[in-house]
Amino acid sequence: MKGFLAFFGADNHTSPFAGWFIAKVLLSPGPGPAIGDTKDGHLAAAFVCKLPGMTKPSILSRRLMLIGVGVGVGLIPLSSAFAESLVPTPAQTEGPFYPAGLPADTDSDLVQVRGQAARAMGEVLHLQGRVIGIDGRVRPGTLVEIWQCEARGIYDHPRQSGRDRRDAAFQGYGRMMADAEGRYRFRTLKPVAYPGRTPHIHLKAATGDGRLLTSQFYVAGDPQNERDGVFRAAIRQPGQRERIEMKLAPAPGVEAGALATEMDIVIG
Repeated sequence: MKGFLAFFGADNHTSPFAGWFIAKVLLSPGPGPAIGDTKDGHLAAAFVCKLPGMTKPSILSRRLMLIGVGVGVGLIPLSSAFAESLVPTPAQTEGPFYPAGLPADTDSDLVQVRGQAARAMGEVLHLQGRVIGIDGRVRPGTLVEIWQCEARGIYDHPRQSGRDRRDAAFQGYGRMMADAEGRYRFRTLKPVAYPGRTPHIHLKAATGDGRLLTSQFYVAGDPQNERDGVFRAAIRQPGQRERIEMKLAPAPGVEAGALATEMDIVIG
C-alpha cells in the first residue's frame, strides 16, 4: 500500500473554487499509482490551498475539507513527498558519561529520586514528544533513555571530577518505553553548560526492530551552541537544527515555575 497525491483545481473565475487547488492523498490498494479518482484507491486526506492573487472562493465543499478520512496517520506507509520531508534526528556522540551502572531509580522523573524528600536543584523541564520513523509511522515500544549533568554541571559517573559535590537529589538518568502512540515524557532539568560544552541532554532510542539512535538535544538560541563542535557537526544538513534544538516555554499549566518543550525523535 502506498500514499499518492492528486491535484486538481479551477482557474475559471465563475467557479466557486476559482484559484484554489485541492490535493487529495490517496491510498492505492496495489502497486499502480492512484491518480485522479478515488476508484483506484481510498481517500486518506484532502488539503485545500489558494494561490496568491487568486479570487477567494464563495463556497467550499465540506467533503473536501475532511482530513484523515477513516485513516490514522500512523497507518499510512508514506512513500510520497510527505515522508521524504521528514528529516531524521542526527546521530551524535554518546560522550564519556553514559552511566557506568544504572542508578537505583531509573524512572522518567529525574527531578525527584524515589525515597528522597529533597528535590533536585535547577529549573524543571518537561521534555516530551513522539518517536517516529522517516516514513511517518509512530514507533510504540521504543526504549528512550536520557542522561545529563546536574545544575552545577556534574555528571553521576566515576570519570567525573568533583563527583562528590554532585547534587544527590538529581537522578541524572531516566528511561521509559514509548506508549501506543509513540509518545515519551520526562521530567528533568533545563540543561546547563560546563567547561567545553554548551547545555545539552543526551538521549538514546532503541526500537523493537533493532534500530538504535544516539543523539543530543540543545537549548534553542543559546549563544554557546555555535561554538560547540558537537552541535555544529550535527547541523550540516537542512532541517537538522530543528531536530535537536529545544524551544523552551513556560508551562504553568503543567507545573508552576517549570518549562516545557516538544521534541519528536525521528529515526532513519
